[in-house]
Amino acid sequence: MVAPNGARKTKKDHPNLPITISEIVEDAYKCFNNGANAIHAHVRDKNGSHTLDTGLYNELIKELKVKVPDLPVQITTESVGKYSPNEQFEVVKKLSPESASVAFIEMLPDIKDYKLAKNFYEFSIDNNIQVQHILYSFEDLKLFIQAIKSKIISNKNLQVLYVLGRYDINFQSRTEDLDLFIQEHKSIISFIEWGVCAFGEAETVCLMKSYSLGGKARVGFENNFQNADGTIADTNSDRVSEIVTLRKTIL
Repeated sequence: MVAPNGARKTKKDHPNLPITISEIVEDAYKCFNNGANAIHAHVRDKNGSHTLDTGLYNELIKELKVKVPDLPVQITTESVGKYSPNEQFEVVKKLSPESASVAFIEMLPDIKDYKLAKNFYEFSIDNNIQVQHILYSFEDLKLFIQAIKSKIISNKNLQVLYVLGRYDINFQSRTEDLDLFIQEHKSIISFIEWGVCAFGEAETVCLMKSYSLGGKARVGFENNFQNADGTIADTNSDRVSEIVTLRKTIL
């Protein structure tokens, strides 16, 4: 999966970061041709700021289906401090996307106050929306497991993404960041489909570790601009190409 832009970075960070819908669509086309099997899509408003605007999302999804019809689209519900769990739920209700990434700690900030979150997860299952649960820390994973055991979250079609390096002061991941996740994952919820994204220059080695352990990978400028050799990638499709090539050497 490719994550081409994210919520925060701008063209000041990288001139080829796709911001507009046309840029995202063209970027997705190139990434698909280089081996990306899905896109994790953010949209931006006219000022380039993160938004969950359903009109913009509908436009993006429509354009992607024309340009890259075989590329699955995952929307984000990331709050970035702007959106409440109820507003995130409303976005998914209005769009009814094929897939949505949802930060577990945002949708369920208090496990004792679970009604809205439970309704959201049930709605997603009833409407065939694949939710990818975003887990930023080992503590998130422990609470996620508790939510499954408490039946706040159904154990059907579970999919998680472990985010490595999110809480590092410099947003730099390490391969050992995955170890705690995997230890708990294997011992308790080994039936769940899982993958990894990683911040910073260690992105490539972290994603290869994920593949070697049976996980999947999300790559792209949302998390990192650097290739394995430390050079700055020119485009998202370059990052996709490198990961696809390296994956073949270990699988």
